Amino acid sequence: MGTLRDMNTTAPQSDQRTSAADQAGGSGSGTRPLYRPVHDRMLAGVASGMARYFGIDVLLVRIAIVVLVFVGGIGLALYLAGWVLMPEEGTDQSILTEVTKSMQGWRD
Repeated sequence: MGTLRDMNTTAPQSDQRTSAADQAGGSGSGTRPLYRPVHDRMLAGVASGMARYFGIDVLLVRIAIVVLVFVGGIGLALYLAGWVLMPEEGTDQSILTEVTKSMQGWRD
């Protein structure tokens, strides 16, 4: 058993390795990446991506989005936010990130 100082110096190193694995989306980290799949989509793939991420049936997500569209209209806003913020399968950047980078390049 080490001193408190030894424990404090070793803990951040293991935390850094875990967070790096989580950011990389490695299969050993236990987290699933949130993305819009290229296949199995009706419109932009937001519902399919959310269903895969949460491990539920895509039909349930689609029904929830439609219900939220008709109850206050928040479903449309959430779907559009998911479309803009979720990266497409095979890419690591969302549409918003790509637009922001292109605007910065245009401005310079």
